Amino acid sequence: MGNKVYTEDSIQSLTPLEFTRLRPGVYCGSTEYSTQLLIEIVSNAIDEFKAGHGDTIKVDINKDNVIIVEDNGQGFIPNAMREDGKTILEASFGVLNTSGKYDDDGVYEGTALGLNGIGSKLATYLSHWLEVITHRGGKYEHIWFKEGEFVKRECGDWNNKDNPSGTLVQWQPSEEFFTHTEVNLNTIKQLFKVLVCLCPGLKILLNGEEYYSANGLTDLVNDAVKNTEIIDNRLVIKKDEGKNKLDFELTYTDSYSSTIVPYVNTGLTDSGPHITLIKTILTRELNKFFREKKWLKEKEENLSGDDCQEGLYLVFNLTTPGVSYDAQTKSRIVKLDMSPFTPWITESIRQWLELNEKSIKIIADKALNARRAREAARKARETVRNQNEKKQKALKFDSKLADCYSKKRNQCEIYITEGDSASGNLKDARNNEFQAVLPVRGKILNTQKASLDKIQKNAEIMTMIQAFGLTIDPKNMKITYHPEDLRYGKIIIMSDADVDGAHIKNLFYTFIWNFCPELIKDGYVYAGVPPLYKITIGKKYKYLKNDEALETFRKENPDKKYTVNRMKG
Repeated sequence: MGNKVYTEDSIQSLTPLEFTRLRPGVYCGSTEYSTQLLIEIVSNAIDEFKAGHGDTIKVDINKDNVIIVEDNGQGFIPNAMREDGKTILEASFGVLNTSGKYDDDGVYEGTALGLNGIGSKLATYLSHWLEVITHRGGKYEHIWFKEGEFVKRECGDWNNKDNPSGTLVQWQPSEEFFTHTEVNLNTIKQLFKVLVCLCPGLKILLNGEEYYSANGLTDLVNDAVKNTEIIDNRLVIKKDEGKNKLDFELTYTDSYSSTIVPYVNTGLTDSGPHITLIKTILTRELNKFFREKKWLKEKEENLSGDDCQEGLYLVFNLTTPGVSYDAQTKSRIVKLDMSPFTPWITESIRQWLELNEKSIKIIADKALNARRAREAARKARETVRNQNEKKQKALKFDSKLADCYSKKRNQCEIYITEGDSASGNLKDARNNEFQAVLPVRGKILNTQKASLDKIQKNAEIMTMIQAFGLTIDPKNMKITYHPEDLRYGKIIIMSDADVDGAHIKNLFYTFIWNFCPELIKDGYVYAGVPPLYKITIGKKYKYLKNDEALETFRKENPDKKYTVNRMKG
């Protein structure tokens, strides 16, 4: 490659409109769908509700991907001119970093989600066209943009007494910037379901479908945990002091994972000091209480955060000024002062523990079981690591495997049979180019409650894992597969058609379903259905699947002479 040098023409300065349209992902995050534009406009309407203005947000999404958002908030001041000759409304939708939400002492108290003066401009810059109508005090202003550029303005009197103030924004996202210009409806529906719980009393209409919550976070938690809750009394915190507010609800379920849904100023986040601190406080206070009650012995180590959080379901909305994010999408928080919230959370957890000892004992037992499982998983991982880490190209199978020789492994199939005698006929009858036979001894281990380290000690199961081309993953303690590593495109379990045969099949299914269910979901696992009986009538014969089929045959042929042979399988 030749060396390239830049000239005076290589350095460019772009306007905010040009830059946003050139690099939409900088502000918009994902550009697969235009969903973020709707979120930005709705966030502004939410800020109006939080500031005490308006109680309804209407969202309509038309077939041609035109999106309309209307609120009954306070509205912009119509036709209010700035020194640069633009109105407040035009600047709010057309001039980057223009906002009425920068000042912590302003009407929004610095706790608005729309705090950068960017969101509404995204909808303007990344759409074919956008128009806004705002009204208040008997006046209105109507403005139009095309491809991000201001086109015209219209002002006049507003005489609708039933709708005295508010703002309507409508736009058509451009395919130039989005893979799909439509909104991801599933994402928006889930968002609206949550937003009305974070803002009790707010009504959101999406194409006429109403979202409303009378009970706030309780409705959200009820919908999430349904009948899986294992404690009687949730931890509920509702605190409000100055600009700092906390709405917090915590419970435990029978799940083996934890779920934390952390909102800040009604915006969903995925990391930051708020999440870290709450986890730390909860883990510390639970360990302290467990020791006081002697559920955790003196010589035992403290339970880890993961142990204490197994089954946790927590949702909270924290309202505070001075929040700093790492991007316009506002999912990761880099600065947030938690000092006002720490004593609220700590004291509330302590009171909850003291008043609900019976429920807390259930949590303690679950956490202790989690630790035991974690220790067992650690030992199993060590077992895996101690095995030969390099995947052997020449696999050393159980010598009883009668393999096939085709190199087109996705067209090969393996038959799992019960014992050596049952496999004999199959080995004779098979096409050994693409059909393999593996006998296993009787009934394999029941894996319904078996841990991975236990099944690793079972010869039959480990032989099948190796023969199928599966992998034991020491990180998540699951058995996984990669299609290119599978040695057979079909795994077929063969057993007799009697009760014992059905039991053997069920044990095999249980093993696959508990440890590698994707094999079943992706269509690799089959069941062979051998007949249990052979009916001979003169020189003719037919096969019957099971006892029920034989009984039906006898009822339908009461006068015929025939012989019944019970098949081996």
